[in-house]
Amino acid sequence: MEDEGAFRAGSALAGGVARMGATCGALTGAVMAIGLEAGRTRLEDTQQYAKAMVPAQEVYRRFEAVEGSSRCLEIHEKLYGRGFLLADPEQRKAFLEAGGHSATGCPSVCYEAAKIAADVILSLREEKA
Repeated sequence: MEDEGAFRAGSALAGGVARMGATCGALTGAVMAIGLEAGRTRLEDTQQYAKAMVPAQEVYRRFEAVEGSSRCLEIHEKLYGRGFLLADPEQRKAFLEAGGHSATGCPSVCYEAAKIAADVILSLREEKA
């Protein structure tokens, strides 16, 4: 998959998947990166499926340990003192005014998710070597 394709595929993950405040899109993207590295290529390959769950769960647990939750609204509460349902234009505006896209806002959460995923992927590659 080209970088542009991955970027486009992940676009709707923002705001807790489609701005609905559910699972953090950065975490979802990190787990997808694990799938690209360790996932199965055929539906019937249940052995590889099971093997891929181990690093995916590691990413999930480490992310929750750092961010305190896997849910977008709860992460917002930690960062901004309240949750924002980004599907609502007024709440999205308040989110941006609160620093939602600042370096200490959601981009820092994306950074942590990417760092965790990269660390796990590098460990997987070392195990293969």
